[in-house]
Amino acid sequence: MVKHLFHSIFFAIVSLVFINGCSLLPTPPVAYKQPYKLIANGDTRIDPYFWLSYRDSQKVLDYLLKENTYTEEVMEATSQLQDKLIMEFKSRKRNDDVSVPVYMNGYYYYTRFEEGKDYPINCRKKASMNGVEEIILDENEVAAGYRYCLVASIDISPDNRYLAFGLDTSGSRLFTIMFKDLQTGRFLDTRINNSAGVVAWAKDSRTVFYSQKDKKLRPSKIFRCSIFSPENKVNIFEEKDSTFSVQVFPSKSGDYIFIASNSGTSSEYRFLDAENPYQKCKLVQARVEGLEYSVEHAGNGFYILTNWQADNFRIMKANIDKPDMNHWTELIPHRPNVLIISMDPYKNYLVVTERKDALLKVNVVNLLDSSQQYIDFGEDVYTALPSVNPEFNSDKFQYYYTSLTTPGTTYEYNFQTHKKQLLKQVEVVGNFDPNNYVTQRLWATASDSTKIPISIVYRKGIKFNGKNPTLMYGYGAYGYSINPNFDSNLLSLLDRGFIYAIAHVRGGQELGRQWYEAGKLLNKKNTFTDFIACTEYLIKEHYTSPKYLVAQGGSAGGLLMGVVANRRPDLYKAIIAEVPFVDVLTTMQNPNLPLTTGEYDEWGNPKDSVYYYYIKSYSPYDNVKPQQYPNMLVLASYNDTQVQYFEAAKWVAKLRATKTDGNLLLLKTDMETGHGGASGRMNILKEQAFKYAFMFKVLGINN
Repeated sequence: MVKHLFHSIFFAIVSLVFINGCSLLPTPPVAYKQPYKLIANGDTRIDPYFWLSYRDSQKVLDYLLKENTYTEEVMEATSQLQDKLIMEFKSRKRNDDVSVPVYMNGYYYYTRFEEGKDYPINCRKKASMNGVEEIILDENEVAAGYRYCLVASIDISPDNRYLAFGLDTSGSRLFTIMFKDLQTGRFLDTRINNSAGVVAWAKDSRTVFYSQKDKKLRPSKIFRCSIFSPENKVNIFEEKDSTFSVQVFPSKSGDYIFIASNSGTSSEYRFLDAENPYQKCKLVQARVEGLEYSVEHAGNGFYILTNWQADNFRIMKANIDKPDMNHWTELIPHRPNVLIISMDPYKNYLVVTERKDALLKVNVVNLLDSSQQYIDFGEDVYTALPSVNPEFNSDKFQYYYTSLTTPGTTYEYNFQTHKKQLLKQVEVVGNFDPNNYVTQRLWATASDSTKIPISIVYRKGIKFNGKNPTLMYGYGAYGYSINPNFDSNLLSLLDRGFIYAIAHVRGGQELGRQWYEAGKLLNKKNTFTDFIACTEYLIKEHYTSPKYLVAQGGSAGGLLMGVVANRRPDLYKAIIAEVPFVDVLTTMQNPNLPLTTGEYDEWGNPKDSVYYYYIKSYSPYDNVKPQQYPNMLVLASYNDTQVQYFEAAKWVAKLRATKTDGNLLLLKTDMETGHGGASGRMNILKEQAFKYAFMFKVLGINN
C-alpha cells in the first residue's frame, strides 16, 4: 500500500515538472468520466469520454479551450524558437514567386505571389507570355475577412469568358461554387452551395454540371444548370448506394462529360456529348463488384485504365459506340511488377505514370504506332509526375521532378524529339547546396520477412552512432503512396543534424497494388508492424536510437501513430499525431457520420463480427493501457469532417487518465479549420514551426 502511494505521488509530481530549463509546467486539464455503453456483436464496451462527441456542447467547447490553453502555456517557452524557425522557413522562399505558365485554349495561365500576401494571384496572358497580364482571380481578395480559405478548383469556360471556382471558408470541405465574368470583371449572382467545388462546362459555355453533397457530405447527385438560372437545376444522376461517391468532369479533349461513381473496390462511368448537354447519359460499363476502371477520350475512342484480370491494372481501348468491357481491346498489358497509376491523353499520345520498385516511371505512348518511350530521371530516390497539362492538341507536356535533395523542377518533354527542356526549378534562397545532403533508399525486414522500403535524407558528415535526432513519417492507407519530395522547411532539421525518414509501409501502393491489399481490411496490422520494423532497422543500424527518435503521421497516419504508441512506446522519444483516426471502431459503427459508409472497403464493416473484433484489436482508443507512453503532440481541427475533432480529444483524455509516465501530452484543436489544417502561407509556416518546436523541446534542442 505504501509503495503504491509513493508511486502515485511520484508520477503526480513528475507530471508537473518537465526538465527543460527546470521549468514548472501547469497542470493539464482533466476530462470527467461519464460512462456510455456501446453494445455490438455480443460485446460491451464502456466509453467514459463519449460525451466529448456532443458537438457544440458548452462543456465540450470549454474542455477543448482548456486543452488549448494548457498547450499554449507549456509551449510558451518555445515562442522565440518558433519565431526563429518561421524566419528560417521564410528566408528560403521567394516571396514573389511565379509558377510555370501552362497553355490552354489560346491563353497562358499562371499563378504568382506578392510580398506580404498569403494567397496566390491567378493570372493569364493571351497567345504569348509577352502579352498583357489579366488577373482572373486574386485569392487574397477572396480570403479577406476569413481565417481559413480554400479555393478548390478554377475552371474556365470553353469560350474563355467565365471562371468557376469552389470556395470553402470553414474547412468542412463543403464548397460554394461561384462564377466570374472575365470580360467585365464582375462576379455573377449565382451561388451553388454544398458542392464538391468543381464544375464541368458544356461547350456552350453557359451550362455546367456539378456534384452536390448530402447530409453525410457524400457527393451523391449530379446536377445540370445554366450559370444564369441555377434555380432551374436538373438532377441528371443520383448515386443511391451509400458506399459510392459520384463526381463529374470533362474529358481532356473537351468533347465529353464523364460521370464517375466509385467505391473502394468498384467503378461505373457514364458520358454525354459536351455539345449536347441536354442529352441522356450513356453507360460505359455497368458496375461489377471488384471491377475498377477509369475512362478518358482521345481520337475516335475511349481509353480505359482497369484492374480487369490485372491486379496492377492495364490500359484498354474501346469504340465510343460500344464502350462496354465486351468490346475492350488491350493497349498496354498487365505486368506483375509494374503498377499503372494514371494515364493522360493527348491527340496522338498517351502519357502513362507507372510505379516499379517503389519508384515512379513516366511512359510516353505514341497512339499512331504504339511505340513507347520512358523518360530517364537519373536518381535512385525521386518523384516524377506529369504536371498540369490541360491542352489536348499538343506535342509537348510538362512534368514535375523532385527528390529529398532536389527542389521541385518542371521540365517540358517533346513527344516527337524525345528531348526535355528545363523550365523552372523552385529557388531555395540562401546558400542551399544539394551536394551537402545525401538521400538513400533502405530496406527493412518485416516480421513476415517482407522487405519494406525506407527513404531517408541527412546532411553529409553525420556519424551513424545512434545519436542522431530523427523524424520518421508514415501513412499506409487507401493505396496512397508517400513520394519523396523536397521540402525546404526540412533544412531546419537537417542542418541541425536530423535524419528524416519515410517508411513506405503496406497500405500504400509503393510496390504495386498488392502492397495496398496487404495493408487494408483484415491485413491492416501489416501497416503497423511494418512501421515498427522500419524503426527497429534504423535503431539497429545506428542511424538513431529511441531517445532521439520522433514519429509523425496524420489522419490514417495518425491511426498508425496511435497503434505504435500502444504497441511499442519504448521505441520513440515523441510522437506527433495530426488529425488522428484513433477511435476506429466507434466511428465505423456510426453510419450517420460523414464518409463512414464509403470507408467500409478500407477498414471493414463492423456489423460483421469478424471485422468488429479485428478493428477492436488495434483501434488505438480501445487499446490504451497503463504503461509509459512517449511525449505526444496531438493536433485536431474542430471543423474536420473526415476525422472528427472528438477522436483526438477522447484519445488524449483516456491517455491522461491511464498512462503511467510524466511525459508531455498536448492536445491542440484548431477551432476554425478542417482536415487539411491551416490555409495561407504564413499560417502554414506557423503550424510547421509549432511542430518542430515541440520536437526540439522534448529532444532538448534549444536553438
